[in-house]
Amino acid sequence: MDNIISQMAIFLLLVVAGFIANKCGLMGGDFDRKLSGFIINLSCPCLILSSVMGDQIPDRRLIIPLLVAGFATYFLLLVVVYLLPKAYVRNPGLRGMHGFMLMFGNVGFIGYPVVASIFGDKAVFYACLLNIPNTLFIFIVGMALVVGRSDKLSFNWHTLYCPGMVASYIAIVIVVLGISNLPQFITQPFILIGNITVPGALLMIGSSLVQIDARHAMGSARIYIMSAFRLLLIPVGLYFLLRAFGVDEMINRINTIIMAMPVATYGTMFCLKYGKDDTEMVQGTLITTILSAVTIPLLTYLLF
Repeated sequence: MDNIISQMAIFLLLVVAGFIANKCGLMGGDFDRKLSGFIINLSCPCLILSSVMGDQIPDRRLIIPLLVAGFATYFLLLVVVYLLPKAYVRNPGLRGMHGFMLMFGNVGFIGYPVVASIFGDKAVFYACLLNIPNTLFIFIVGMALVVGRSDKLSFNWHTLYCPGMVASYIAIVIVVLGISNLPQFITQPFILIGNITVPGALLMIGSSLVQIDARHAMGSARIYIMSAFRLLLIPVGLYFLLRAFGVDEMINRINTIIMAMPVATYGTMFCLKYGKDDTEMVQGTLITTILSAVTIPLLTYLLF
């Protein structure tokens, strides 16, 4: 429990550091936009690949069940994000953003270290497999939600070949073929570049906070409604639903923790990249990140 709380505190301090860096003129403007492109197109794909470049091959019998559970989870979430925002978001222009926040958690940035602190380092690989559908959906459905197509999602074939997707395909091949013991001169660059993702993304969130009026920094009632569903109600509902269908308990627990992550930082980066107002997204990301320091340990205690 102490490890989980400490990890969440570290992440919050990185957000604060990004805020201070912007105030000191070290971040903001073009730098943030270029950094978001760097993370989306280079460092995060490297993080995805480095997560499957280990020396030990996991239990192959769990690979298919993990992928099935992961994809089933996100297909269920598609129904949730289509219906739920309509119930509490009056502005149709914001429903897509709330759909994104409800559907996508910060799995790659925060999920891996949290899973490791709860289940041990070996569980990170299983979290990576569960994260494959997250990566697939975030670059197809997530991108469409952010740009304002929440009611009628348009499919862009080019997203199938973006760096994040290509990295996911390669990761699947590595897992299926059981490739291990790759030379260090191959794996180390991916690890080093991938390690930029977590601090870079969190610093960007902090930097984006500078643009928000202090009176609105803590968000509106709809942000807290979204946070309750994002951090507690959706993960708990999915846990009992998948358990009723006989999903392996370890898989179900890891999947539940992944679903309980704060809002994915990709939302803010997509807003910056496509010129969308990121106020609502940054508020949701910040508030869920703060609240998750309490809700993740609570969820672990109540369910496990």
